[in-house]
Amino acid sequence: MKKVAFYTLGCKLNFSETSSIGRQFVDAGFQKVDFQEAADVYIVNTCSVTENANKKCRKVIKQARKQNSEAKIVVIGCYAQLKPQEIVSIPGVNMVLGAGDKFRILELIEDVKQGDNPCVYNSNIKEVNAFVDAYSVGDRTRSFLKVQDGCDYKCSFCTIPLARGKSRSDSLENILRNARAIARSGVKEIVLTGVNIGDYGKDQVGTFFDVVKAIDEVEGIERIRISSIEPNLLHDEIIAFVAESKRFMPHFHVPLQSGNNELLAKMRRRYKRELYVKRVEAIKRYMPHAAIGVDVIVGFPGETEVHFEDTYQFLNELDVSYLHVFTYSERENTHALTLSGIIPRPVRHERSKRLRMLSSKKRRYFYTQFVGESRKVLFEGKKDGTHMHGFTDNYVKVVRGFDAGLINQLVEVQLLGVNAEGLMEIEAVPVYS
Repeated sequence: MKKVAFYTLGCKLNFSETSSIGRQFVDAGFQKVDFQEAADVYIVNTCSVTENANKKCRKVIKQARKQNSEAKIVVIGCYAQLKPQEIVSIPGVNMVLGAGDKFRILELIEDVKQGDNPCVYNSNIKEVNAFVDAYSVGDRTRSFLKVQDGCDYKCSFCTIPLARGKSRSDSLENILRNARAIARSGVKEIVLTGVNIGDYGKDQVGTFFDVVKAIDEVEGIERIRISSIEPNLLHDEIIAFVAESKRFMPHFHVPLQSGNNELLAKMRRRYKRELYVKRVEAIKRYMPHAAIGVDVIVGFPGETEVHFEDTYQFLNELDVSYLHVFTYSERENTHALTLSGIIPRPVRHERSKRLRMLSSKKRRYFYTQFVGESRKVLFEGKKDGTHMHGFTDNYVKVVRGFDAGLINQLVEVQLLGVNAEGLMEIEAVPVYS
């Protein structure tokens, strides 16, 4: 039996697609093994949001080559679509598949012969119009369910429209079919994923709100989360529905990118910070206990110290739970490259460090509000050799001693306090609900 191994970089959408491709290989008779093991085929699903993602890809390819110099190494994903010739120059790569061809990997891999020049399949992104469904199972307690792909927004820093094509959606019927399949697999939590999921429905009947209402009725799933949604697409009706939902968790991830309106305009974002404040206020009005995550970019061209301080103070005063901080990275073929006011890298890193410290403070403050409460936790597995972790409904991360019997179990626990690592400690012996 031939062996195949996967390595996924980047977003939840990539994880859903890797898992679906993995099932194709298993159905074809391959044995799926860990990436650190010797395999006949290594598949690297790439991200290209930052330069670090590109560097990580090259490092992973080198690792695969060391494990089995005779293996076939295939690179797919956003980096593969944007820079195929750069990837084929990496020693050991046998095939590169862009956005329109990555799901054909099983039929194409047989044509790859060691010693031949690397094969490149890279369609013009304007011709990539079909939606291919995907969801992850088997690798995690939660499943990432793809409902939308591509993006029609033209944010000045972003290459995703160039890497994934125009916005397109799955049919509601197929989304529900996949959700039921996930439920039958024993997974207890679904995360709805896409590039711009709030934009769902341009090529389908219905809206993202219709998806939310319909999937809330799927039996067998205990928890549902929305991965990330643009503030201008997170409407009050969605927030109100989640607050009363049977299965949706009180947890939102809403990209901000900057707390300064001048920079938001340069970034070509479709809102001002005043709208963002309204969204946060609406979430907290309906669900005071809800977790709110924020994406923010530092070091964007033209970001003065005044702009940065404006963003810092805006976030400091905002009732959000944690930040995902991205250091701006120059991307080819983006409008941002034409902007003046390049920020020196040491300044970018210093600003990033300050916002990450702010994130730690906000997360700790958010967690401490729930000390003494009892909440249900879905346990996920090992944190290290002796501990495991899980999440409450409102995304408080807890830690306890490892117990294999708790994996993929929903357990009601007493929240005791936040430890030095910023994790919530709980009672040693959980009380089953």
